Amino acid sequence: MRMAAVTFFVGLMATTNVNAEIREHAFRWTNANPSGHPLVRGGVKFQELVAAKSGGKMIVKLYTGGVLGGDLDVLTSVQNGTIDFASMNSGILQSLVKEFAVLDFPFLFNNANEAYRLLDGPIGKQLADKLPEKGMINLAYYELGFRNLTNNKRPIKSLEDIQGLKIRVIQSPTYIETFNGLGAKAVPLPITEVYSALEKKTIDGQENPFSVIALNKFDVVQKYLTVSRHMYNPQSFLMSKIVWDKLNKEERAIIVEAAEESAVFQRKAAQDAQERSLRALKKSMEVYELPAEEIERIRAKLRPVVEKLSANVGLPFAKSVFAELEKMRK
Repeated sequence: MRMAAVTFFVGLMATTNVNAEIREHAFRWTNANPSGHPLVRGGVKFQELVAAKSGGKMIVKLYTGGVLGGDLDVLTSVQNGTIDFASMNSGILQSLVKEFAVLDFPFLFNNANEAYRLLDGPIGKQLADKLPEKGMINLAYYELGFRNLTNNKRPIKSLEDIQGLKIRVIQSPTYIETFNGLGAKAVPLPITEVYSALEKKTIDGQENPFSVIALNKFDVVQKYLTVSRHMYNPQSFLMSKIVWDKLNKEERAIIVEAAEESAVFQRKAAQDAQERSLRALKKSMEVYELPAEEIERIRAKLRPVVEKLSANVGLPFAKSVFAELEKMRK
């Protein structure tokens, strides 16, 4: 499977005069989640594939659990070439390319297959093609999954139950607008600070996919889990363009092939992890699923937010995304 995100490279490789010999390289790959998380498993697969395809000459060392810094610090490090690879929420890239914000729109996707088709098609390519000028290459789209709400105050069974809660969100204007629009108080924090903030009760809750909740042990400091599936999180698998430009044609081909193959593996691992994690969380938390009528009420409440966000990313692009999804659904 060839991801639309990397078709940018075809012309770039063809026009670059390079030595075909595979040289020795030592790369750094990082992610904020702990070992065992589906995103890190994708990194492990990438590590294995790069080593195998290069005959052991190209080595990828993994740094997990946020040891190289929070997402915004890592983003800067990828741009300046001090970190070679990183996987992070695609929506965070909106600080550099405003159109990436569309991927974080609430209730944008009905299921993961819709997301795959959009990301692996023209929309995903359009987004990826905007990153080289910002110092990064989008090698593929990994998956974090659909996000769900937890809190320690009360069960969330309706729109009204969300209001007034201090909810941690990722450091993204889209998340802040969304939860403030629902009457909550959005508190942007890097994930490395979330457990402590929950434990100290400086925030009431947070929202993440089941696997993130389980692996970060948020169930220890949170009582209620609401299956809301309010946002889907694709993860951009990024490479520093400074580092990319130093590789020859053969080396680039290895990186692209390994990234694509690892993305197929990682998406399946992410889906399996969500199912396992939800089963485990049901043993330690009170779990509620929002009924369809409440989801429609929440969507209605968020319409002004979506309209504002659409204007921010550019109405023509937002409309093209909605049109592509509508075409799929027909």
